[in-house]
Order: sequence, then C-alpha cells, then structure tokens
Amino acid sequence: MVELSYKISVVMKGIGIKVKLLHTSDLHIGKRVNEFSMIEDQKHILNEMLKIVDEHKPEGFIIAGDIYDKGIPGVEAVTLFDWFLTELHNRDIAVFIVSGNHDSSERIDFAGRIMEENNIHIAGAYNGELQKVTISDEFGHLNIYLMPFIKPATIRRFYPDLNIETYQEAVEAIIDNSDIDPSERNLLVAHQFITYAGKEPERSESEVISLGGLDNIDGRVFDCFDYVALGHIHRPQRIGRDTVRYAGSPLKYSFSESRHSKSVTMVEMGEKGTVQFDMLPLIPLRDMREIKGPIETLIDPTIYREANTLDYIHATITNEEEIYDGIGTLRSVYPNVMRLDFENSRSVFNENARMAAVDVEEKSSTELFEEFYESQNNVSMSDVQKSIIVDIFEEMAGERE
Repeated sequence: MVELSYKISVVMKGIGIKVKLLHTSDLHIGKRVNEFSMIEDQKHILNEMLKIVDEHKPEGFIIAGDIYDKGIPGVEAVTLFDWFLTELHNRDIAVFIVSGNHDSSERIDFAGRIMEENNIHIAGAYNGELQKVTISDEFGHLNIYLMPFIKPATIRRFYPDLNIETYQEAVEAIIDNSDIDPSERNLLVAHQFITYAGKEPERSESEVISLGGLDNIDGRVFDCFDYVALGHIHRPQRIGRDTVRYAGSPLKYSFSESRHSKSVTMVEMGEKGTVQFDMLPLIPLRDMREIKGPIETLIDPTIYREANTLDYIHATITNEEEIYDGIGTLRSVYPNVMRLDFENSRSVFNENARMAAVDVEEKSSTELFEEFYESQNNVSMSDVQKSIIVDIFEEMAGERE
C-alpha cells in the first residue's frame, strides 16, 4: 500500500443547527463553444454564485469536478478560478473540490497543503484512501468524502488482491475499503457517470461518455451515503433517489441544453436521515437559445425587441428563395449567432437524399429518377412519363435495340 498523503482527515467544529452546502460542478472554465470564448460568461456566473453565498451563508461550497475544460488550462482560465477561490476564502467558508475527467489531477492537487490550511480541500488524484473532512455539530459528525474522477487502471495498484476491470468494481473497492460508519452522516463528492438499475441520466451533446456506457456505475453502490454530490452530467437531476444528485453545469454549453434551467443546489444536512435541498436559479449574462423562421421575421424589431439580442443563437432560416449573406444579415441584429442552418424543400431533399444513400444501390435507376422528379416538382410522374423514362434507361443500358 502506498503511503497516504498528509490530507486525509480534518475536523471542523462550531457549526450551527443545520450544515448548509452549495453544490455545483462542471464549470469548464476556459471552454470555447463554436469558437466563442465563454470566459466572460463564466466570470459572470461565478459572481452570481458568490451572490448566492452572500445571501444564504452556507458553511461549505462543493465543486464536483471539471473545474477546467482542458487538462492544461489557459492563463485566463487559471486566473479566473484563482479569483473565485480567493473570493470564497474571503467569505470564510470551506471549499470541497474533486477533479473531473477534463481536469489534470496533478495540476488540481498543486499547492494542496497550503489550500488545506486555508480550509480549501482538494482531491485531485486518488492516493489509496478517500480524503475525508469531518464537520462536528450538535447532531454529531458529518463526514465529507472526496472521490476524484477515477478509472479502473488507476485503482488496481492500490488493491492488488482484487480483480478490478470495470468502473463499478473500482468504486466498490474504494468504498468497501474506506471504513465508512453508517451510523454517522456521510456525504460523498464524486465525478462519474452514474446510472440506477439500468436507467441512465439525461445527457446533452456537450458531455463525453464512453462508448457503450463502459464507464457507468450503479448508484446503489452509494447507499451508505446520506447525500451524493455528483458532477459529470450537465443537466441538474436526481439519479435513483433524491439524495444522489447531479448539480449540472452552471452554464449551457451546447444547444441541446437550450431548454435547460441552470441552477446551483443548496443542500441542508440536519440530523441523520434528514437531508433537504433546493435548486437556486442562475441567470446567465447571455442565454443560449434557438430561433427559427423566415429571415425577414427573425430580424423584425417587433419580434426580437422583447428578447436579449446578445444571446448565443442557433438560427434556422426557412426561406425557400436563396438568401445572400444570411449570417451577416442575422448578425446585424444578433451579433452572437453561433450556428446557422437552413430548412426548406431543398434542405429536406438533401437530408432525405443523405438518409436514402445507404440503400440507393437497392433501387433501380427508374425508381431513383422518380424520387428526384417528385422532389423537384412536388408531384409524382404520370404513367406516360414513367414509360418514357423506362424506355430511355433501357436504351442507355443496351437492353433494347
């Protein structure tokens, strides 16, 4: 067994009647969406969370992984997160952080000793035992366990006597060897893909999940925890039971999330068996939304004047006629158009043609011409026309003299 790191158990005392913790995840600081930098939006939303901290005065702030969008974050991203941690520290609350699959565990662990001394608890890499922070209040101990993003390959060396092949087996090994007291209140912070009895959480396009669901872990493995603060999935939701929850990302990072409502989760830990939570809404600097219609309607002031034209936009133009410089025209009103699509009879035909390409070899030349004729003219060929086409194709193929 590897020697354990210095930061395994810390005791905090003097907490009030209920321990309040804010739970968020998937900040993805430094992310670019469709080549648009999100750094300004991220600073705004982090500031919105600080306002919630000031209003609700929680004892702790949980970040369940994916602090950065890349393993080697840019200067802007590191500077922004440094500012955010400093602001949380200035408010004299505990901070609990685990690394996510987008983070570099070694970089997240940097300066861990100094962070620990300042009540900022970070689990970047699993070191053979779950890091535990114990809060003591009138109800006894609340044990907060920090489990960074793990893979089976990184866990096997700590348990050489176990056959660990799957993510499920890796997490089971960690929990089974963590000496968790079920009579006390236990909270886990983790960043993994959790399912429950085969049911998967609702995902969006901005999340990367292993093909075939090889990284899934059944949520029943967490039955010894009173609350599980999860990261990895961008839509806030429960998985299996109300107290196993994804907080979701604080911002929308793809148009598949355009209808999502973003929030931060307030968790209140009372006596054993008493957990309350509330989803506190987050208002972005710019929303991410979809608009659709003829271009003259989309740029009509009576249509857009009630909306924020600075939002990030996915526009779908439905005009039948050719549109010259559609993106330029739209950006004269919506400067942050991220994506432009066209939807009309021609685009429908193109999509149908793409879908039909897989079985095109199974159709005769006559059948393919009939489909082309109908798509261009919106009417079917007459029997006379079909007969003429049959004759032409047969002659071209040398089947008639």
